[in-house]
This record gives sequence, C-alpha cells and structure tokens, in this order.
Amino acid sequence: MRLLPFPVLARVLKRRLPTTLWGRSLLIIVLPILIMQGAVTWAFFDMHWQTVTSRLSEGLAGEVAWAAESYRDDPSAANLARIADQAERSMQLSVALRPGATLPAEQRRGPIGVVDRTVEAALAGRLDQPFWFDTTRYPAYIDIQVQQRDGVLRIIAPRERAVATQAHIFVLWLTLATALLMGVAILFIRNQVRAIERLAEAAEAFGRGEVTRPFKPHGAREVRQAATAFLAMRDRIQRHIDQRTALLASVSHDLRTPLTRLRLELALAPPFKRQSAMKSDLDEMEHMIDEYLAFARGEAGETPQSIDIASLLKAAGEDVKRAGAEVEITAPARLTASLRPLAFKRALNNLAGNAAAHGEHVRLSARALASGGLEIAVEDDGPGIPDEMHEEAFRPFSRLDESRNQNRKGVGLGLAIARDVARSHGGDITLARSDLGGLRALIRLPG
Repeated sequence: MRLLPFPVLARVLKRRLPTTLWGRSLLIIVLPILIMQGAVTWAFFDMHWQTVTSRLSEGLAGEVAWAAESYRDDPSAANLARIADQAERSMQLSVALRPGATLPAEQRRGPIGVVDRTVEAALAGRLDQPFWFDTTRYPAYIDIQVQQRDGVLRIIAPRERAVATQAHIFVLWLTLATALLMGVAILFIRNQVRAIERLAEAAEAFGRGEVTRPFKPHGAREVRQAATAFLAMRDRIQRHIDQRTALLASVSHDLRTPLTRLRLELALAPPFKRQSAMKSDLDEMEHMIDEYLAFARGEAGETPQSIDIASLLKAAGEDVKRAGAEVEITAPARLTASLRPLAFKRALNNLAGNAAAHGEHVRLSARALASGGLEIAVEDDGPGIPDEMHEEAFRPFSRLDESRNQNRKGVGLGLAIARDVARSHGGDITLARSDLGGLRALIRLPG
C-alpha cells in the first residue's frame, strides 16, 4: 500500500476533523479516553486473560491426558469406573466411554476463536491420541473426546476449568467508567462552548444593529474577559455612531435653514436667466444632505418586520418606471423576510435607481435559497462596471469613470449605503456582469 506524503496526509486529516470548537474540544477529551480504554483492554486480554486462559487450558489438558492414558493402560470396566469416580470427585470432570464410536468429522468452533485455539494448543501438547472438542454446544461446558482402541472416551468439563469467565465484568466496569468520564467531559465542554456561542451571537446581533439584546458575560475567566471587552467595545462603537449621527443631523439641520431661505428668495425674486439652474443646484444640495444623513444614520434603530418581498420589488419597480426605464419583476408569491423596512427600501431603491439611470431595461428578481436565506438581484442593460472596479464602487464618496457614474446627483454614497444596509442584516451585496449586458447587483441575506 502506497503511503501518502505527510503534507498530503495532514491536509486530508484537516478536512475530516471537526470544524467547530465543540467538536474539536470533544475530540480532544474523548479520543484520549478511547485510546486509553483500547490500550488497557488490549493489555488486559493480552497479558492477563490470555495468560490465565492458557494456564487453565493446560491444567485441564493435563487432567484429560491423565484420564486417557490411565484408561489406555487398563481398558477395563473397573478401571474406567475408578477413573470416572476420581475425576468427578477431584477434578469436576464427567468421564464416559462410547464403545465402538469414532471421533466426529465436523469441527465446531466459536465465533471469536481465541478459546478454541488455546484449548486446541493445550490438548495437542498433552495428548498422543487423536482428539476432538466442542466449546459451543453447551454454554457452561466443554465437550472433549479422545479416540481409544475400543471406542471414544468422552470427557465433559466445566467451561470455567479452561477459560477465565469473569473477563466481561472487567470490560463492563471499564466501559461504565469510560462512559461516566465522557459524560462529565461532554457536560463540562458544552457549558464552556455555550458561553463562547452566546458571545458570538451577541457580536452578530450587534453587527445587525440589534443593540438592545441583553447579554451577560459568563463561563470561564478568559471567556468572561473577552465578553467584557466586547461589551466595552460595543459601547464605544455605539457612542461613536450616535455622535456621528448627531453631528451630521445638526449640520444638515443648520444647512437646511440657509437653503430654505435661498429657495424662498428664488421663489419671490422676479424671473431671471439663471433662476432655473440655481433651483436645480439647491435641489442637488438638499439631496446631498439627505444622503449624508442617511449614510450616517443607516436606519439602524428600526425594528425588523416581516416584509413581503414581491411588494417591496413592486414599489422599487414603480420608481424605475418613473425614471423612464422599463422594468421586469420576478418574485415568488408569499416570499417574506425579516427586514428593517425603511433601511432595506432605501438600499433597494438606491440599486434600482442606479440601474434605471444607466440602462433602459431593469430586471428585479428574488428567490429563496436552499439554505433558508434570500437572494435579490437588480440588473440593467447599461454600460456596467469593470470587474476590477467592483469593490471600488462600494467605497463611500467613490466616483467611477464617466462611462458609469453611479450617483450623478449625489456624492457617491448609493452603493455604500446599500451594502451597509445589507451587512447590517447579516448579508452582503456583490456585483457581477448581467446577462442583459450591464451590471448585476446581488443581495444575499441569511435565513
């Protein structure tokens, strides 16, 4: 058999080892216990049980040889009676003669064969005459037959005279002790791993914006330290988010005041040549302020609700139609997901608006994944984005080349906001080439 090189063997073992902390911890505890049990059991059977069985079998073989040789030397009925009486009183053997009989031709052996081999070796070493034995017909006895000139001398011996019959008690106690130790180890490991799982769940919930979920550190000291550090980090991040949101909200409020005055002055001013262009600039500035605030806030404070995906796509499709593009919507009926409505609607509208701005035909589709998650695709037939610039498109305030400026009225936050919303729901957004010829934005959300 060809042996695998060590690096290949290591990779094969790594692929087959458990990937979870629970599985690996259990393997660390259980595997040594099983190896120890196997080694102890092997040592017991090899050094003790087989040795004792071999000596018992040799003793029984010596008594059988004495009976056979005594009868061979004096094959009289009186001598047979004396041998049978002495064997029964002193050796617990039943001796009888079957006149004119021969040894059976059929060999009867046990399923394991260790006892049969030991008894056969002992009898072969002590008997000169042909013999036959059976360890399976009677559960508590061994049937031994020795060929004589006038028949077959049959000797029935208790099984315990040839085999150490109490070995199963040792194995039973060893198994029970192993099961008890493994049970204690499993309970202990499960308790420790559960603390880490709860920490991971709290971190994932915070990543989805669920900052109000209660979480209390528990478990081993190191796990509690990690949990305490996580809570402190969560509070610092939340304070930073709140401060950033408050700052941008204040700035946007302060900017809206002069913008409102300018809009009012333009409305009251007599018509002039640049009036329409100035109104357009004011609209663009207000749209930019709205995008700044939306990016900072992210609608993270919303409560998730069960939303019908088909209705969500239909509403986005109406916006696409108003932008002057054709829209195709494909979504199964009764497909729902737990989403934050305003945040997810903003993300979907950003993607659909980008598609409508750069293409004449937009496709919105949704499907349920086999893993229990959800997949929403927004596609267009526009110029698309080069593959090497897909990640660049998601960067806040990023502007692509003139062939595809994904947010001409804004500041380059459309895709950044959409990805931030998707990731706050535990999913992500990826870009690819659409079969319509343009861009394909794919939202994947977990179940």
